[in-house]
Amino acid sequence: MDSNFSIRKADVTDAKAIAKVHVDSWRTTYANIVPDDYLTNLSYESREQNWQKTIPNGGVFVAENDAGDIVGFASGGKERSGKYSGFEGELYAIYILQEYQGRGIGRALMTAIVDVIKRMGWTSMLILVLKDNHACQFYETLGAQKLDTVDIHIAGKKLAEIVYGLEEFKNLELQNHL
Repeated sequence: MDSNFSIRKADVTDAKAIAKVHVDSWRTTYANIVPDDYLTNLSYESREQNWQKTIPNGGVFVAENDAGDIVGFASGGKERSGKYSGFEGELYAIYILQEYQGRGIGRALMTAIVDVIKRMGWTSMLILVLKDNHACQFYETLGAQKLDTVDIHIAGKKLAEIVYGLEEFKNLELQNHL
């Protein structure tokens, strides 16, 4: 597989492809973390409907391979909880198909979200990640600091979610694919 990719702002016509990446990524990323029946019952259609509503609000980017297929996406914007003083932005989601991970796509998508946050005049962001997700190391490499751990429930299972704060964007400014 070619490792070339491009990052662009998502369009509402991308909703179906984003939904496929979203569901497929959840099934690989959260296998043995989130209950199997929950992952099995994830619906491309409901995710597509969600993305059709979300994309027009902005802050959604896709990663495409050379063939023009969407292989990853990220979304972000204003911090939603209001619980962490000094953190104005938030990474809402970032998912990359398993076979495309480890190629710099995550860093490029993060750069796109950071650019949105900086254009809003903000200098920091939150990132919430399930503790057992291997991506925790990725965020720490980018300079994210653990602020908190909170319990969440998915399909009746109690899971720990790490709240990271990212205040320095210097590790993302080195690479800009936009």
